[in-house]
Amino acid sequence: MTVATEIPPDATILDVRWQLGGPPGWPQYLEGHIPGAAFVDLETALAGPPGEGGRHPLPSAEAFDSAMRAAGVSGDRPVVVYDGGDSMAAARAWWLLRYFGHPRVLVLDGGFRGWLAAGHAIERSVPPIEAGDFVPRAGGMTLLDATGAARVAGAGVLLDARAGERYRGEREPIDPVAGHIPGAVSLPVSELPRLGDGEGLRARFEASGVRDGVEVGAYCGSGVTAALEVLALELAGYRAALYVGSWSDWIRDPTRRVARA
Repeated sequence: MTVATEIPPDATILDVRWQLGGPPGWPQYLEGHIPGAAFVDLETALAGPPGEGGRHPLPSAEAFDSAMRAAGVSGDRPVVVYDGGDSMAAARAWWLLRYFGHPRVLVLDGGFRGWLAAGHAIERSVPPIEAGDFVPRAGGMTLLDATGAARVAGAGVLLDARAGERYRGEREPIDPVAGHIPGAVSLPVSELPRLGDGEGLRARFEASGVRDGVEVGAYCGSGVTAALEVLALELAGYRAALYVGSWSDWIRDPTRRVARA
């Protein structure tokens, strides 16, 4: 099971609250978090420095290893990741841990909002974290670069997880170029059923052309939102590749074509 409604007693818990443009997750963590959770910063632990590869490129194995060990992650214990409740940052953490070979990673359904709504206890002090022994081994999930994304858009189904107006090039509040990868199909994550509705998710993906035996990929602005789409695809029974660099990487090369409308 990839989405958890409860936290296993032996789990390592990661608080990955983050929002594009803020507020920062660390002050929120100090205001209250799930007891025993370690804070993990998306910008520094779940992404490499902006630039080559986009706004949130893949972190190096060494940097990811250091961050996960400091957060208490070990290969023989399950990991539960949570964010504020929309599951985007949590899905990014889930994808990276899976990509680097962790065998059991769970996203907490409803995140911190759900935890509070259920009346569970929180803590405000920073708990002592025993260092983990996680050893990253890349390749656990399928990764796309720009060339691979173009190939999937032409021969399979490449899903664009951004809002529709960004896909159509009508509005681009973040990146310097508006539009989408030619051949990509718009499927904003906001239009997906809840993660627990596997049948609903499968029906929605099928309506966008996803089928068994057809290669599927997903991208967004910088590889965070699309990680949630990959998670939803897995819950629907489809294995999908993630273009981590996404649109912010695609537009770094002015020779790559841009589609609008």
